[in-house]
Amino acid sequence: MDSMDRRSFLKTAAGTGAALAAASGPFLENLYAFQTTANLSHVEARYYKKLPDREIECQLCPRKCKLGDKERGYCGVRENDGGTYYTLVYGKACARNIDPIEKKPFFHVLPGTTALSFATAGCNVNCKFCQNWEISQSRPEQVTAVDFPPGEVAAAAEASGCPSIAFTYSEPTVFYEYMFDTAVEARRRKLRSVVVSGGHINPEPLDALAKVVDAVKIDLKAFTSDFYKTYVRGDLAPVLDAIKLLARRKTWLEIVYLVIPTLNDDPREVRKMAQWILKEAGTDVPLHFTRFTPMYLIKNLPPTPISTLQALRRVALEEGLHYVYTGNIPGDEGENTFCPSCRTTLIRRRGFAVETNEIKGGKCPNCQNPVPGIWA
Repeated sequence: MDSMDRRSFLKTAAGTGAALAAASGPFLENLYAFQTTANLSHVEARYYKKLPDREIECQLCPRKCKLGDKERGYCGVRENDGGTYYTLVYGKACARNIDPIEKKPFFHVLPGTTALSFATAGCNVNCKFCQNWEISQSRPEQVTAVDFPPGEVAAAAEASGCPSIAFTYSEPTVFYEYMFDTAVEARRRKLRSVVVSGGHINPEPLDALAKVVDAVKIDLKAFTSDFYKTYVRGDLAPVLDAIKLLARRKTWLEIVYLVIPTLNDDPREVRKMAQWILKEAGTDVPLHFTRFTPMYLIKNLPPTPISTLQALRRVALEEGLHYVYTGNIPGDEGENTFCPSCRTTLIRRRGFAVETNEIKGGKCPNCQNPVPGIWA
């Protein structure tokens, strides 16, 4: 999941704040500030069922939290009030920024463009290596949030020249209603919507969401259930089901695998994962191996050796995947897009910057091989 550190936030804010302010009010300048007065919504949630005695059962994610009156779900942002389930973060952005689409990362979606990106507090898992734990592991009362309803998000993106809106930083599943309605507004304005998610969501809401968004990036955090239980506090199976559902629907999908030394960097495990992706999602789904940096609850491990990412990329290519990338190592060959047919360099990148893009009409200009993605 793409990180949103305070330094980069403020740096970008300096250049984009005026455009956002003109479109949607004061630009959010303090990402992780704490406040004493809660800015909460009281909008009825979707995907839950009512039970006797004012209890409810959430149907949004695989946890299926069963809650009594005044109780909140695991995510901390959805609450049972008298037998009706409410989202507390609808239209309440605690982070927003203009990012390169490559930062999400999406490498086959509108290369070289920017995405208006935002998030609310909360998450439905607890990754021990989370990049944005200050907001993902906070309750909505613990962060500063500004009112940023769906219509204003779409208007701000349009005014800022962003052809897409990204739901990112925390886990968009927990602000599902806000995300869904914003995607509808975006489509009305002929803007794209992209989702950056861990994929811990039930099939019914995911299927509905796939009808209104353009692309989804799934963080596949490992390929073993034990890793998910120990380091994510979630389950692998629902994430794999999400990937299969998106592939069947032909929603544009990219997969990111954060490589953590000694924990999920076994080439044999990665080979099995590549074989599974090939079978269930096809040869053309982009797979990104990204470099781990110590943070949050895992600070005792070193950054991922560059050689490890390069080796795992070779493993996935050997298994037949066409578009395999390395991330967080600017200048590496694995940042570039190559034609799988003639090996022409189609897109040359450095970090989040696109240096050249030779794709013409969704095809390789040399051999006319189609290159799947969203190019316009």
